[in-house]
Amino acid sequence: MPFYQFTVPSGGATLQHKAEIAEAVTKVHAEVTGAPSAYVHCAFTEVGADSIFVAGEPVIGPRLVGLIRSGRSPEVRARLLHGLADAWCAITGDAKEDLAIFIVEIPGANVMEAGVILPEVSEDAGAIS
Repeated sequence: MPFYQFTVPSGGATLQHKAEIAEAVTKVHAEVTGAPSAYVHCAFTEVGADSIFVAGEPVIGPRLVGLIRSGRSPEVRARLLHGLADAWCAITGDAKEDLAIFIVEIPGANVMEAGVILPEVSEDAGAIS
């Protein structure tokens, strides 16, 4: 279920390493949450260099929005955010200060995957996505 959407300015290092980043994001998500790696989705969208703004000013750093199932503890979400940032920076050479990562939690009932509406996260369950 997790869906990671990268928005990256043209020519950025993220685009040169998409497969490596997708593999690293999948590994981090699976290790932190216990979800099977087969459930992790990654997509990359390239935008013009002048297409990302903060406070009305253009920025060059890539952005990541991750949709995950709600129900995880603040500690798990923090480990996930730090793990994603560390992996991304190690591969691309981007500075953490240039990144923005947004994790959005959604109820399992709002997701259908492989024809099945997902259950809610249960910390007692085995693997969760």
